[in-house]
Amino acid sequence: MTHDLPAAANRGASRPFGRLITAMVTPFTADGSLDLDGAARLAGHLVDEQGNDALVLNGTTGESPTTTDAEKEALIRAVAEAVGDRARIVAGVGTNDTRHTVELAAQAEKAGAHGLLVVTPYYNKPPQAGLLSHFTAVADASGLPIMVYDIPHRTGTAIATDTLVRLAEHGRIVAVKDAKGDLTATSWVLARSDLAFYCGEDALTLPALAVGSVGVVGTSTHFTGAQTKQMIEAYEAGDMATALTLHRRLLPLFTGIFRTQGVILVKAGLAAKGLPAGPVRLPLVDATSDELAQLRADCAAAGLPLPE
Repeated sequence: MTHDLPAAANRGASRPFGRLITAMVTPFTADGSLDLDGAARLAGHLVDEQGNDALVLNGTTGESPTTTDAEKEALIRAVAEAVGDRARIVAGVGTNDTRHTVELAAQAEKAGAHGLLVVTPYYNKPPQAGLLSHFTAVADASGLPIMVYDIPHRTGTAIATDTLVRLAEHGRIVAVKDAKGDLTATSWVLARSDLAFYCGEDALTLPALAVGSVGVVGTSTHFTGAQTKQMIEAYEAGDMATALTLHRRLLPLFTGIFRTQGVILVKAGLAAKGLPAGPVRLPLVDATSDELAQLRADCAAAGLPLPE
């Protein structure tokens, strides 16, 4: 398969949402209710202590399948107020219903979000023409910049290279959270468009930078944020030795956080650190003692031990 490269393609390193973004968990109280005070405190920690340039709220790591539209709105408002102008808020609004996605996008914009994360519609497996129409409809209806979320192992449908290139023609579709795990496909899109790619798989952040990605939307970055940002900045400064050292040091946690569903272990680790987290909502279940012990081992191996 060959691809023609448009002469006008922008190979620049635009970072519409910064370098380091964490897909934040949604803290709940012991009875499973939304913990807005905890969310504000956790967001402050992620921005001020872990160095995040932006936070994704209401993503899968934020347990969006089990939070109501009203809870999603309240979370955006609370976190936007807590972090002020210190970080950008990217609201997850994607569903497998275009009309509902457009409604959530409008709600997020009114609540104070700075951008939108729109995942590929899941389960109903639309064709590429449907994906193009879905993302375009959301972009047409919103005034916010959009990050398209390509994660075929969860949604069942990959966004094709040609579809991403066509989406890049829309002025408000500016970025991709890339969890496809196909750096060749990523390379072709980057060569043919000016989309900003954010790695959606923590352990692939450094390899993704090498083909032109500009940052990461991470999960382990609840704990590794400062070091991950240092790795990105070292790479950009041409200090490959430091970037590679940090990549290898953080690998146990980059990968270990996904030994089970990521939010389960993030919430267990946050609780161990005395940070707001609370339980997960069914159908997820809280970490077992064995899973927590393994998380402690992975954190220690990454040089970021959890308090006992």
